[in-house]
Amino acid sequence: MEHQHVGGARPPSGPLKESEGAQTALAVVDEHGVIAEWSEGARRLLGYATAEVVGTPAADLVDLPIPDETLRQLSSLRRWTGTVRLRHRDGHVENVRLLAHHQTDDGSDAYWLLLSTLTVGAFAPETDELAEWSFYQASCCSMETYDTRLRLVHANHFSERAMNLSEEEMRGLLHSEIVPHDEFVRVERCMAQVLESGQPQDVDVQVQVAGELRKQAWSLSLYPLKDDHGVLRGVGLSAHDRTEQYWAHKRLQLLNDASARIGSTLDVVRTAQELVDVAVPDFADFATVDLLPDVERAEAAPIEETVSGPAAVGGFRLRRIAQQSVLPGVIEAVLRPGDVDIWGVGSPTAQCLATGQAVLHAELDPQSSGWAVGHPDRKATIRTYGIHSAMAVPLQARGHTLGVAVFLRHQRPESFAEGDLLLAEEITARAAVCIDNARRYTRERDTALTLQRTLLPRSLPSQVGVEATYRYLPSDTVAGVGGDWFDLIPLSGARVALVVGDVVGHGVQASAIMGRLRTAVRTLADIDLPPDELLTHLDDLVIRLSEEAVPDGAAPPDQVTEMAGGLGATCLYAVYDPVSCTFTLASAGHPAPAVVGPLGDVDFVEILPGPPLGLGGLPFETSEVVLPAGSLIALYTDGLVESAEQDLDQGTERLRRALARPSTSLEDICDTVLATVPPERPADDIALLVARTRAFDPRLVATWDLPADPSVVARARKLATGQLDAWNLQEVSFAAELVVSELVTNAIRHASPPIRLRLLRDRQLICEVSDTSSTAPHLRRARTYDEGGRGILLVAQLSRSWGTRQTGTGKTIWAALSLESPSSV
Repeated sequence: MEHQHVGGARPPSGPLKESEGAQTALAVVDEHGVIAEWSEGARRLLGYATAEVVGTPAADLVDLPIPDETLRQLSSLRRWTGTVRLRHRDGHVENVRLLAHHQTDDGSDAYWLLLSTLTVGAFAPETDELAEWSFYQASCCSMETYDTRLRLVHANHFSERAMNLSEEEMRGLLHSEIVPHDEFVRVERCMAQVLESGQPQDVDVQVQVAGELRKQAWSLSLYPLKDDHGVLRGVGLSAHDRTEQYWAHKRLQLLNDASARIGSTLDVVRTAQELVDVAVPDFADFATVDLLPDVERAEAAPIEETVSGPAAVGGFRLRRIAQQSVLPGVIEAVLRPGDVDIWGVGSPTAQCLATGQAVLHAELDPQSSGWAVGHPDRKATIRTYGIHSAMAVPLQARGHTLGVAVFLRHQRPESFAEGDLLLAEEITARAAVCIDNARRYTRERDTALTLQRTLLPRSLPSQVGVEATYRYLPSDTVAGVGGDWFDLIPLSGARVALVVGDVVGHGVQASAIMGRLRTAVRTLADIDLPPDELLTHLDDLVIRLSEEAVPDGAAPPDQVTEMAGGLGATCLYAVYDPVSCTFTLASAGHPAPAVVGPLGDVDFVEILPGPPLGLGGLPFETSEVVLPAGSLIALYTDGLVESAEQDLDQGTERLRRALARPSTSLEDICDTVLATVPPERPADDIALLVARTRAFDPRLVATWDLPADPSVVARARKLATGQLDAWNLQEVSFAAELVVSELVTNAIRHASPPIRLRLLRDRQLICEVSDTSSTAPHLRRARTYDEGGRGILLVAQLSRSWGTRQTGTGKTIWAALSLESPSSV
C-alpha cells in the first residue's frame, strides 16, 4: 500500500497488505479537514495519486458543498456512515458508501479514518455453506433449531457435546424429551410463547444431564425464525454455558452465608456448629469440627508446637465439637459431640495438624493405615457409606492452632478439587477467628465471673431490721460481665445499710473496680458516715483510681476528672433504722428505689439525684422517708429497667406492675421481677436487692435524758441495771453497768448537754450515749500513774464492738455486749 504520514496524524492501526489495501479505499483526514493519508484503494476508487491529494482539503473532493452546520455536528460524533457524492479525477461523480471513524481516544491528535469497500457485490455469498459452517462449528455456544411443532431439526457440535447426544439422536424430539427435567419443560413453554408472540425470550436454566458429574448452568436465548416474507418457520435456540460462573457464584454465596451465619454468638460449640451447617449440604455431604483439648480450657497451642509436638508422631487426640450431614441423624458419624478420639498420622485430620496446612484427598483411600488408629468403626464407615473424597483444614487464628475442620463427600459423585480446597480454607479461616474470639471471650468471662463471685456476698446477713434476698444476673452478650454489685451491711443501733452500684464497662477490669468500690463502701459504712458523706468519699476514690490508671504526665490535671468517666460508677447507699422506721438514702447517678407499702401501693422514692461517681466537685444530697413496718424496698441496677427494647420509663412501669403483684415470699417477688421486667437476653448485668422492713419492738428500747452532772452517773448505772432486770438479762448486768458508767462519765467530762442514754436489746445488748459534741473519743493506753484515760479501753475490753457515729446534733458513742455471762466475753 502506498501512504504517507502528514501533520503528525496517526495512521490506522496495523499495516495493510497491498492486496488487502487494494480492496478497500482508505483515507485519513485530520481535524482541520486536510487529507493526511491516501491508500492505493483510494487511488483506484477516485483516480488521484497520493501526491495529488495529501495536504489538500477533503472538501475539494465532495461534489456538493458541505454545510457548516453538518460539519459542526460531525465533530461530536464517534462514527458516521452514509453515501457521499465524490469527484473522480476524470471528472465524473461517484456515489461512494463511506464508513467514517472519529479517532479521539489514543491521546494523539484526533482524526477521521474514512473507509469504503471496493466492488461490494463481490463479497455477497453465493451459497449457504458459510452460514452452515458457522452454525455447526460455533465454539462459543450451543445452537439448535426447532420447527413450528417444537421438534428439533438441527443441533450444532457444541450442543451435541453438551447433551452427550448426536444431532441424529436428538432430531425430531421435543426439548423436554431430550432431557426429561422440569427446567427443560419450562424452556419448552417459553419456546411456545415465542411461536405465539413472535418475540424473543431469554431464559436461565440449571440442570444436570446424563454423563455430567455436577449441575450445569446455561443462559438461553430463544428467538423466532422467519422466512423472507416474514412467515414464522420455527424457533432458534442459542445457549451459552455459564456453569463456571454459576459455581463461582455459588461459592461466593457460600462465603457470604459464612460471613452472615458464622459467629452469631460468642459460644465455641455454637460457632463450630454454624460452620458445619454452612458447609452442608451446599458444599459437603458430611462435615465435622474437632478441637484440641487445650482449646476446651480456653487455651491454644502455637502452630509450631502443634506441628513439631509429640502428638505429630503418634497421632492427635481431639474432641468432637460439631458435625452435620445430609443424612438424617448424622448416621455416618462414629463419634458424637463431646466424644474424644485419636486420629492416626495417615489420616487427613492428622496430616493437616502435623503440617499446619490444608490437605486434599480427592480420591480417598479407606485402606490407609491412618484409619486404623482411633475408633474401630471408622474404616468400615468409610466403605459402608462410600466416602470417596475428603478435605481437612486446620482451624488457625492469631498464630494458634485450635483444631481441624473435615469435609467429606459420599452422595455427590464429583470429588473435591483445588478450588473447593481454597473455598474450604476461606470459610474455615473465618470460623477459626470466630471460634478464637469465643474462646477468648469465654476465658475472660469465666475469669470475670470467678472474680465477681469472690467479691460479691455469697449470702446476706440476718438482720432484725429487714428480711432481705437478692438476685444477680450476669450479662451473656458480647460486652461481657459488668461491674454491678450489691450489699447488705449491719450498722450500729440495729440499723442496716442497703447498697447497689454499677461500674462503667465490662470484663475483668470492671469486676476488679467493683471489688475495690464495694470494699471501700463497707469500710466507710463501718465508721458510720451519713449517706451523702459516704458517697463524697467514694467519689474521691474513683477519681484517685482514674489518676492511677493514667501514667504521670500523660494527661494534664484538668483532664483527670474527665477521664474518670471511663472508670466511673453509679451507686445508691441507703440506711434503714428499725427503731424510728426511717429510710435515709443518697444517690450517685443511680435509679431511685421502689417501695411497696403494706397495702400494695408501689412508689419510687423521690430523691435528689446526685452526679455519677468520678465527676468530682458536685454535692450529694440525703433524702429521708418514713417506712411503715412491712414495707418492701427494691434496689436495682439500670440493666433491669433499661435496654435497647425499652427505655427507662417503660422499664420502671413494668417494674411497678411486677411489684404490685401480691406475694408474701421475697424469693417469688425476685423471680417475678426477673421474669417480667428485663428483656429475654439482657445486654447488661442485673443486680436486684429486695428487703422487707421490720419495726423494732418498743419494749426492747429504753431511753433516758440525763443532766450534765457527775452525780448522775450513779443514777445511770441504776437505770441500766433496772432495765436489764426487767429484760431478765442479769448475766450481763455487771459488764453493762461498767460500760454505761464509763460512757456517761466520758460524755459529762468531755462533751456538752443534753446527754441521752439508750439501751437496745437486739441479738446483742447495745448501749448508746449521745451528746452534742462532734469530737470522737479514741482509744489510748494510760500510763501507770495516770488517774484517767482508761474508760474507752475498758469499754473496748468489755464489749464485742464499739464505735462512734455522727448525728445531726452531735455524736453517739455505742458499745455492743454479748448476751452471755461476762466470763465468756
